[in-house]
Amino acid sequence: MTGPAPRDRLIVALDLPSVADAERLISTLGDTVGFYKVGYQLAFAGGLDLARELKAAGKSVFLDMKLLDIDNTVAKGVESVAAMGVDMLTVHAYPKAMAAAAEAARGSALTLLGVTVLTSMDDLDLSDAGYHDSADALVLKRARQAREAGMGGIVCSAAEAEAVRDVIGQDMAVVTPGIRPAGADTGDQKRVVTPADAIAAGASHLVVGRPVNAASDPQAAAAAIVADIAGAFTAS
Repeated sequence: MTGPAPRDRLIVALDLPSVADAERLISTLGDTVGFYKVGYQLAFAGGLDLARELKAAGKSVFLDMKLLDIDNTVAKGVESVAAMGVDMLTVHAYPKAMAAAAEAARGSALTLLGVTVLTSMDDLDLSDAGYHDSADALVLKRARQAREAGMGGIVCSAAEAEAVRDVIGQDMAVVTPGIRPAGADTGDQKRVVTPADAIAAGASHLVVGRPVNAASDPQAAAAAIVADIAGAFTAS
């Protein structure tokens, strides 16, 4: 196995209402988890300060901000995030936004991820939003554009990971939300895959929220996912 260890490929989503709730989960997970995602819900409740604290504690942090604005605004936002020292940041995979973001992040350790198609959306949702491409076709188009813009990786459903690898090669990160262990509730996700299947398909990192943070034993749930990831590499 090359690249990150199985433990470092699991990103637990801190999709929780308060920093106190997030801190309790982090304490419960202990050394089982080393990578956390901070998205809108927690960011607007003090999560950006928590992100800095996690970095100071030696954890990895993924800021899921899905930036999209005029070029200058995106660039300035990326510069501020890079200065925080976090590891990953999402930008909607529009070519101009990605190009501005990539230029702003140049020389930093920040990995920029292009968000292709949200895993809560399917072909009908895209049609309702005015897109003529299917979800599969739009993911591949945006993956190619992310590579051309100099992004560090993309976000897509694991269902598209194998096809995406054919487009972007092996060097870029493929971060896959919508991961559900076998038998878990799919919730509002329409395109979901198990951890082992996601890794086998070419994902480099898996974002997992409710199956861990809503579990009766979050540490055991996280450990099982890490074991599933490790097993995927053993089987390959």
